[in-house]
Amino acid sequence: MDHLRMNGAYWGLTALDLLGKLDSVNVDEVISWILKCQHESGGFSGNIGHDPHILYTLSAVQVLALFNKLDVLDIDKVATYITGLQNEDGSFSGDMWGEVDTRFSYIAICCLSILCCLDKINVEKAVSYILSCKNLDGGFGCTPGGESHAGQIFCCVGALALTGSLHYVDKDLLGWWLCERQVKSGGLNGRPEKLPDVCYSWWVLSSLIMIDRVHWIDKEKLVKFILDCQDVENGGISDRPDDAVDVYHTYFGVAGLSLLNYPGLKAIDPAYALPVDVVNRIFFSG
Repeated sequence: MDHLRMNGAYWGLTALDLLGKLDSVNVDEVISWILKCQHESGGFSGNIGHDPHILYTLSAVQVLALFNKLDVLDIDKVATYITGLQNEDGSFSGDMWGEVDTRFSYIAICCLSILCCLDKINVEKAVSYILSCKNLDGGFGCTPGGESHAGQIFCCVGALALTGSLHYVDKDLLGWWLCERQVKSGGLNGRPEKLPDVCYSWWVLSSLIMIDRVHWIDKEKLVKFILDCQDVENGGISDRPDDAVDVYHTYFGVAGLSLLNYPGLKAIDPAYALPVDVVNRIFFSG
């Protein structure tokens, strides 16, 4: 998974921060590696020598925000890279090859918001495109007409939240679709008839919080499901109980527990997917 290393850094380091253990990391070493992943276009790649992509660019910016090191960036250059990926219809491509997905709309909006450069894109068109991906069941797909999926719903709801556009969401209809993702074990799935997966503890839960419908699910059963996915001997969290652990599910399990106010964890912002104290530092310090 060499090409996903930037995402892995974000998952692992954010989990450490939520656990209050970020000081165990060599900050200079991480920042040096991140900057080596920056392309001349301003975007970041998943690892040194790979092609830049908007997905890895957000992870790089988020990690630098964790460390309070956004000042090492040429912010205008990064913002120019992202704005160059907006299409005429308001959507965003992930990279120069042109794949369009509502994930990339969220990523662009989140990244530019963190960099205080949201005014550099056409926000009205971006919101309009996201709304064109809304379905009759209240959910959102990756493109217009695409099947509703919890991951895409997080991206669309998150982008609408960050642009002050949540009033366009039918919160009761979407809330009903999201709360139906909880299965008997307490876990959440991403769409109907699928198995539960710890990662949806983030995608579904954060969306429910943003639309103020989180009280519609059984939070205690969800906490138990996440904790049952722990490897109690070696650490880490898996997708389902007794499966192999990985950093992806460990992060989303910890983030889900944070959203559920689990004791001993820092609070996480449901829209920015960063610790609340980091978000406050970005927007309210100095």
